[in-house]
Amino acid sequence: MSPMTDRSPAEPVRRSFRPDPWSAAAVLIAALVLLPVVAVIWLAFNPVDNIWPHMMSTTLPRYLTNTGLLMAGVGVLTAAVGTGAAWLVTMYRFPGARVLDIALLLPLAVPAYIGAYALVDLFEFAGPVQTMLRGWMGWVTPRDYWFPPVRSRGAAVLVLSSAYYPYVYLLARAAFREQSGNAYEVARALGAGPWGMFLRIGLPLARPAIAAGVALACMETVNDFGAVSYFGVQTLTTGIFSVWLTAGNAGGAAQLSLVSLAVILALMGIERAGRRNLRFHRAARQSRPIQPRRLRGWRGWLAALLCALPFAAGFVLPVSVILYHALTKPDYWLTAGLARALWHTLATGGLAAVLCVSAALVVVYGTRLSRRRLPQLLLPLTGIGYAAPGAVLAVGLLIPMAALDHRVADALLWLTGHDPGLILTGSAALIVLAYVVRFFAIAQGAADSAMDRIAPSLPLAARSLGRTSGGVLRAIHLPLMRGSVGVALLVVFVDCVKELPATLLLRPFNYDTLATRVHERASVEALAEAAPAALLVMGVSLIAVALLARSTRAEGGPH
Repeated sequence: MSPMTDRSPAEPVRRSFRPDPWSAAAVLIAALVLLPVVAVIWLAFNPVDNIWPHMMSTTLPRYLTNTGLLMAGVGVLTAAVGTGAAWLVTMYRFPGARVLDIALLLPLAVPAYIGAYALVDLFEFAGPVQTMLRGWMGWVTPRDYWFPPVRSRGAAVLVLSSAYYPYVYLLARAAFREQSGNAYEVARALGAGPWGMFLRIGLPLARPAIAAGVALACMETVNDFGAVSYFGVQTLTTGIFSVWLTAGNAGGAAQLSLVSLAVILALMGIERAGRRNLRFHRAARQSRPIQPRRLRGWRGWLAALLCALPFAAGFVLPVSVILYHALTKPDYWLTAGLARALWHTLATGGLAAVLCVSAALVVVYGTRLSRRRLPQLLLPLTGIGYAAPGAVLAVGLLIPMAALDHRVADALLWLTGHDPGLILTGSAALIVLAYVVRFFAIAQGAADSAMDRIAPSLPLAARSLGRTSGGVLRAIHLPLMRGSVGVALLVVFVDCVKELPATLLLRPFNYDTLATRVHERASVEALAEAAPAALLVMGVSLIAVALLARSTRAEGGPH
């Protein structure tokens, strides 16, 4: 709690029933963020047509198995690649280390579904790799040689791991840089080698950061629709699309959504339980920073190769394939609808980012000012939106909002004689609302940490000079939080640009964004036509990744 609201234990609690606008606003926004999850739970337990027994005996085991195997594969690969790369660039100097330090973050700019389209285009039977092999070896049909299946669960694991390992890399790198160099010098003096220092010092101390990064990667794996559907892997998310859109059963989709949400919450619970009784402490301020050691000869080149491989798989390969199609077919840049999709993307993403960050500021500030328990209890729960896959949020938003839309339209028709149509579900408003709910946790975390860094004496001084609560927020907090607010706006905007499942389910008829345009064109094998929109998505994302890399480099010091 903020020092502005601290009181001694002996002070009696005065229950006031006066309206508190900040508390009321915080509760209202938090309730809106939690609405989709509550709606999913209600719909799952009150389906119109209960197909749960049928799903349990037919499709649900396959959905759970594929989802679990994908999460396990992505978790292991992202942990190994992200942690290994972070250790190498932090502890050693080798050829290209400074460039790779930043380059390893760039796959964050490439959505997994674009990586899937590029991989299949490059390695499928009619692609350039197999065509070249047949030309060299004289093979004619697939029976003449063996080639790993491109559209498979294993390929999906590779693509998803290449897209999501930067989550682990970013957090592990920060954790390694915060560790004390004294511990490593002592271990080295006692005869510990590189593996010993990594296994006994570096890895245990960085475990919470690595676990958090792996949890994020697994959450994004459960949320993914574009990549897994393109590879033909049936997961819980593809099942939600199938049951809702193909079978037309909203209750069944809600039940699958609840299972998906339970998987995510179980993952978060396991990660927290695993470190419940452990203690991890940051190094003291006076401790010496880690001094990277130079790797010479073949060891330096091997380290460079190991760091370059994930960068090549997650960024160079997809960007090269998409750029090739965009340059060889420049007329597709003039295709009807591309400019409109770009405008829709900028408008919905920009509005959602502004609303999301503004709402987060109100909730965090209102909760800190409030003496009431309800806002303080709801604040931690608002982060569940980021854990919920986009398809789950779409189910929880569309069904109750469609019912509300019809009742409002009927009431206005009865009052005015004019039918206004569907206001929420017939426009992009529901997409914006889904983005706000989905990425509210990002904005809330940025606002909370930024307010923590503001000295309590500053707002207290402003209040003593007669400033209102709103005046303190405008005059003190916002100027000091300008950098964090800007980064939060940018990150939320880029996540909105890349979001596919929620956009596919909630968009009005004939309403395209860049993400849905890429998916629609690529899913019918028209990758050349999808290339311009894909490049625009990656270009917008690259700006955010570049600023993120710059900020983390500044915080990490001269590495």
